[in-house]
Amino acid sequence: MALSTFVKISGITNLSDARYCAGMYVDLLGFSLEEESEKFINSTLYNEITGWVSGLEFVGEFQSYESDKVLHTLENYPTIKWIEHDRIESLVNLEGKGLGLIYKMDLEDVRHIEIEVAEKLNTLGIIFHVTSMHEELNEEDKEAIKLLSDNCRVILGVGITAENVQKLIAELGIYGISLTGGKEIKPGLKDFDELADILEALEVDD
Repeated sequence: MALSTFVKISGITNLSDARYCAGMYVDLLGFSLEEESEKFINSTLYNEITGWVSGLEFVGEFQSYESDKVLHTLENYPTIKWIEHDRIESLVNLEGKGLGLIYKMDLEDVRHIEIEVAEKLNTLGIIFHVTSMHEELNEEDKEAIKLLSDNCRVILGVGITAENVQKLIAELGIYGISLTGGKEIKPGLKDFDELADILEALEVDD
């Protein structure tokens, strides 16, 4: 089995999520590496989790660290191959460092981004991760996302359900989707219902 689109799982905090997602052949697992973050993963726990999974790559997720501090942090996480950042300046400064780059954008910013800017960032290989505090997409949202995806690679992290995921991918022309890991009820026990339903809706035969 495989998945029909590119999938990133954000905010991994436990082995249960990591092993399940690896078994479902997702592409990227994201870990919050800023110490101030609620989902911060120290290097010891990171190594314990990632040591049990294979066949996918790992993303360091940042919100405020400047590029120098990002690179310093990565010294303790040598298997990180991708960086996601909320600040475009810090992200652009990491270009040429041999890392995959993802710019996390709020949907409100997507509505106002200039296409020329999106095209330029796309030439640097930067993927746009569109998120929002809202749980649903209206038609204006969809038009903004489609316009962006016409000019660069977009992974969508908002408004996704098992029922609409295939339709959104087709209609919006997005590169892939992003889902968020959760908390363990207790070690080894997780409620995977929503995440599992979406991933299962994307399963295809090899």
